Amino acid sequence: MRAAAIFGLGCSQKNLRPFQTDETIDWHIGMPAADAADIILIFGGDGTIHRHLNQLVKLGLPLLVVPAGSGNDFASALGLARVRDSLAAWRQFCATQDNVSAIDLGFVTPLAVAGGAPAPHGHYFCSVASVGLDAEVSRRAHTLPRWLRAHGGYALTLAPTIFRFAPVPVKILARDESGRWTAGSDKHTLLAAFANTSTYGGGMKIAPNARLDDGRLDICVIAGVNPFKLFCMFPTVYFGRHLTIRGVEFFQAAHIRVETETPLDVYADGEFVCQTPAEISLQPRALKVLTPRPEC
Repeated sequence: MRAAAIFGLGCSQKNLRPFQTDETIDWHIGMPAADAADIILIFGGDGTIHRHLNQLVKLGLPLLVVPAGSGNDFASALGLARVRDSLAAWRQFCATQDNVSAIDLGFVTPLAVAGGAPAPHGHYFCSVASVGLDAEVSRRAHTLPRWLRAHGGYALTLAPTIFRFAPVPVKILARDESGRWTAGSDKHTLLAAFANTSTYGGGMKIAPNARLDDGRLDICVIAGVNPFKLFCMFPTVYFGRHLTIRGVEFFQAAHIRVETETPLDVYADGEFVCQTPAEISLQPRALKVLTPRPEC
């Protein structure tokens, strides 16, 4: 078997050694060329995975995520919250190769503004895309030291940002099965999150019922909530209880369009992707992954 290992920030071949117990495996370091590997191991967090997703989808190889980043929400959604979970999945794959599953991914497509430059190409995301307050928090969190981001950096950045961020008009349109666009939300919005996994930001359950194989994005819109109430509401997000609070809307869709009066940053998996307007869609069974069991 041929295996490739990709290392994120702070990772090295030292992280790979526990996985190298079978001397018959031929290892390659870095993104492999087409037909040069049978499986890929990626060591890092959500941001590392995000930066490689387009190429990983193109290769179509099974992927094993080893959680080693400042945020590991995607790995947790796969049942790989700890390195030992990834080791268990690796050993099962080496023995039987029966723990590969195909999961959904999100996809952000920037839209060209009339009279503007052509829109850049789209990008896959594994966990959550967002606009509004959350995108601003992600931008500020990137200025923190990596160790602080891994230990509550998102929460530390959120607190001061809440009282500075003003709600903005955001229109969210959902496309139905006939291809028609219908209004999903159209109001002054603090935060709109488009979730493929239930958690992001280091464990916040923004979409408690989201699944990686249901063919839908879970969309959470927070509007009509004043900053003080939002600050008090914030801890409930870690338990998924915010969906019952007045001013929080939730719906599901496979394809949505986000429009704003002025361009807003779109972040996905904690990384900047583009600015609005943009379309965000669900790509079913786009990525093969290893889990500790046959289904994720």
